[in-house]
Amino acid sequence: MPARMDRQFIAQNNIVERYLSGRLPRKGAQDFESFCRDHPELLEELRLAEHLHAALRLLEAGGQAPPWEEKPRRWWEKLPVLIAASGVCLVLLAVSVINGGRLSVQEHRSAALKQQLETQPLDPVESTRVIRILPSRTAPSQQSVATIGGAAAELADLKINMSWSRYAAFTVTIDRVDQGRVAVLHNLQRDSNGDVRIDLNSSALGPGDYQLTLDGMTWSGAPVAQAWATVTVAPRAANDQQ
Repeated sequence: MPARMDRQFIAQNNIVERYLSGRLPRKGAQDFESFCRDHPELLEELRLAEHLHAALRLLEAGGQAPPWEEKPRRWWEKLPVLIAASGVCLVLLAVSVINGGRLSVQEHRSAALKQQLETQPLDPVESTRVIRILPSRTAPSQQSVATIGGAAAELADLKINMSWSRYAAFTVTIDRVDQGRVAVLHNLQRDSNGDVRIDLNSSALGPGDYQLTLDGMTWSGAPVAQAWATVTVAPRAANDQQ
């Protein structure tokens, strides 16, 4: 590129076409722009305004926006969508915080109950009471068949009548109703009267309903459901709990 640009050089080297197509080197483009600044009549001679209008008409015919217009945003880039997405994120964050707080409270309560069970001493039994139970043979029942405990701890001698069952050995599962499993007693044998006996200190269990499930054991050790019974443990007196 010569040091000085003139009309003859512009015409001979197709400076205008190369400038518009972006093929002109940076130094040449700067020199051409400086020359047009000093000689604005050149723009009229080149009829750039007419060519520019023609180019814009071509863009419009081709469905393209002019270069100075903002390109249409995609649907996820629009403001209403961004606001809605932010709202959903805030709601999810709030739900997560609330659920985390509830879980923390439940874990704290579970730890407190566990510690209470570990440190709670058994009360000495003041009496022994024989309780005969006729269990349900068809399905679990919510109706309690016996109540133990209450004002003072007692040793409840539960005699569950299983004389009708063809099994001699049983597994007894004790579940606190609507809470969880308490104990599983394996390989309990019937006595000569056909009763499965369980001796239970009433202070070992908290107040509530407890469901006993009796499964007969086959020769291979497989459990077969046989009977169900619900027993209630009465709450101790207030002065006994302190």
